[in-house]
Amino acid sequence: MKMVSCATYEGIEAKVVHVESTLTKGLPSFSVVGMASASINEAKERVKSALLSNEFTFPPKRITINLAPSDVKKEGSQFDLSIALLIALDYLEDDFSEWFVFGELGLDGAIKENIQLYPLILSLANQKIIKKAVVPFESLEKLSKISGVEFYGVKRLDEAIELLKNHLNALPNCSYKKIDYPSYKLDEEEYYYDERYKEDFSDVKGQEVAKRAALISAAGFHNLLLEGSPGCGKSMIAQRLRYILPPLSGDDILDIAKLDALEAKEPEFRPLRSFRAPHHSSTTASIFGGGSHKAMIGEVGLAHKGVLFFDELPHFSRLVLEALREPLQDNKIRISRVNSKVEYPSDFLFVGAMNPCPCGNLLNEQKECRCSDLEIQRYKNRLSDPFLDRIDICVVMQHSGVNDRVSISSKEMHAEVIKIHKIAKARGQSSFNAKLNDDEIEKYCILSDDARAVLSRAVEQFALSFRGIKKIQKVSRTIADLDESEIIEKRHILEALSYRRRG
Repeated sequence: MKMVSCATYEGIEAKVVHVESTLTKGLPSFSVVGMASASINEAKERVKSALLSNEFTFPPKRITINLAPSDVKKEGSQFDLSIALLIALDYLEDDFSEWFVFGELGLDGAIKENIQLYPLILSLANQKIIKKAVVPFESLEKLSKISGVEFYGVKRLDEAIELLKNHLNALPNCSYKKIDYPSYKLDEEEYYYDERYKEDFSDVKGQEVAKRAALISAAGFHNLLLEGSPGCGKSMIAQRLRYILPPLSGDDILDIAKLDALEAKEPEFRPLRSFRAPHHSSTTASIFGGGSHKAMIGEVGLAHKGVLFFDELPHFSRLVLEALREPLQDNKIRISRVNSKVEYPSDFLFVGAMNPCPCGNLLNEQKECRCSDLEIQRYKNRLSDPFLDRIDICVVMQHSGVNDRVSISSKEMHAEVIKIHKIAKARGQSSFNAKLNDDEIEKYCILSDDARAVLSRAVEQFALSFRGIKKIQKVSRTIADLDESEIIEKRHILEALSYRRRG
């Protein structure tokens, strides 16, 4: 029996599949077993044609290919090359078990790239279970960003056969390429950032409070809710937020590229976090993921490490808003189906935007609001208290004027965010301020006596929940970092309290 390794998806992570072969006496036949999908069963014809095109003579034997483990459903054309190599090299006594082999075969033996290849190999590399891999030559440029794996690129089946024949002396033809962006090193970890700002905060005139809130939100990864009349700049601020978010580690950049590849998009390998903005008419399955047979990833999962923006927030269905409470709290989303149960990471920055009333003119000094008190209350009641309790910062924006001045640019704001990122890492934090757990809050969110007294009075006056208290402490930690203050002072608590939504 011969064996090489390949992989298939289990959720959004790769599952190792051992491709085994036996050629035994019997009536000539070719079968694939082990819960293979239609795309893998079709591989038999591609493999036959590719081998015959390379002057291979099929022996008069019974060929059986097993994909183990047999209880996992396998799919994808990346198994073609594995199957062909096992048949072609059956006469050798060599052990190929340490080799991973990926590639789709053309009928003439050409080895083609598969869109699933990059996220599969990246997932295996993150799990530290892949060391050597035979891949299509055209995939080498993208795969060169993955460290710790030796890649052997091949263009045709006969090249792959020769490679494994001489595998003991083979040398990889791909070297690791460092991500080419500005960076700095903290605790032996490199962090990358981009100094190009396609959409700049300098385009936003006025709205000083909202821009200050956006800076705090970006620096600490705090969830943000913007409320204001139509045209006051809510969406502009949300769209510019992604460009000033904290730097990314190399692994973070690869994870974002993996999510791009899952959508069949070309990975950019750029230190720019994702920005997802589903429409309020989107279905629950498209936002959270799902499907009748396979639990596919949704917008919440694709926003991992980036921004999830809900414009016209109260118009989203109650079911969607209440279901969003779980990923906002736990930073993961669980999907259960009859055939599969999948858990996706969903550590994102949530940004919501809403009007103050159904017509939008309640805060506009130049237009009259047409809504009754009852309509306004019904509109606001679409957002439940448990949902709002998970929002760190709420800002009411006033209407902007044409004469309002520009006060700060994205470059200046990003510099502040980078400064806070370095401060937090120097403090020993492994996560952003918004993601601190209870023990970390006790350790890093140290309040002065005056600040503690103010917080105690606020708890009584505003009936703050336990979660609300923790969020105020975490927001005030970020504000104190902006002031480069080691402990949280009274003014920091007061500013954090000003961002809490009341009524």
